[in-house]
Amino acid sequence: MSQPPVQISPFQRDRCLSGFVVSGRWPDSTREWAQFLTLAVRLAAVPGLVPTTTVFNAVEDVPEDPQPGAVGLVTTAGPVLGDGAPRPGQFRSAPPALFLLHPPQESRPSSPEVVGAASGCVLLPGLPHLGLGHRAAWVEAEADGTVTRLLAQVEINPLADPDTAVLAMLLAA
Repeated sequence: MSQPPVQISPFQRDRCLSGFVVSGRWPDSTREWAQFLTLAVRLAAVPGLVPTTTVFNAVEDVPEDPQPGAVGLVTTAGPVLGDGAPRPGQFRSAPPALFLLHPPQESRPSSPEVVGAASGCVLLPGLPHLGLGHRAAWVEAEADGTVTRLLAQVEINPLADPDTAVLAMLLAA
């Protein structure tokens, strides 16, 4: 018997991306989280939809009056820096996933040919002391939806990459 598909529906508030409703089931592999991140980065590449580098976290709450099959939300936790940024201890109970989305104006392209691309990272926190390592994926996409970079890894060292280091720091704070 096959599992139901993971369904993702973005939502916005004040013309900015506020998060995603997850239906069917949660992603259960690094590959599925990378696919989710790909959609999120493609949306971040739309001018103005993500105004600054923003942290999103997965929560197992469902919206009021949820659609049938809703299992949770990935919601904005705020900009990575400045007013509204996540507070120390906000992620005390580690979420299943933390995302960092960079809009085009705050993203460093992976090659000179890439123009106006957004990028992002998803960190899937592990329990290294129990032998369950951290996992992560990185995506870069242009405004037309072209994915110019996609990388997924298991057993990562969060300090080896700036995005995963920021997300790991938010988890540890």
